[in-house]
Amino acid sequence: MNKINPKKLFHSKWTAVKPNIKEKHFIVTFVDYGENGEVLSCCIEAIMSKKQIMIEWSDLKKKRYLASRLEISHES
Repeated sequence: MNKINPKKLFHSKWTAVKPNIKEKHFIVTFVDYGENGEVLSCCIEAIMSKKQIMIEWSDLKKKRYLASRLEISHES
């Protein structure tokens, strides 16, 4: 499981392990925080196509397949 600091999630960069139609690089453009400061959801945007995908923050932590069927990994 990826260790991700919720405070550093906004504007973090991610790379698709299995790219789909030139959608390989992503950036987190929106983070929704709850009352206690926990992350509820976030939005990633494909760099090339500007397509936005709302995802659960836990999907980034678990390296799961997203709604667009992309497995992602964090870029340092």
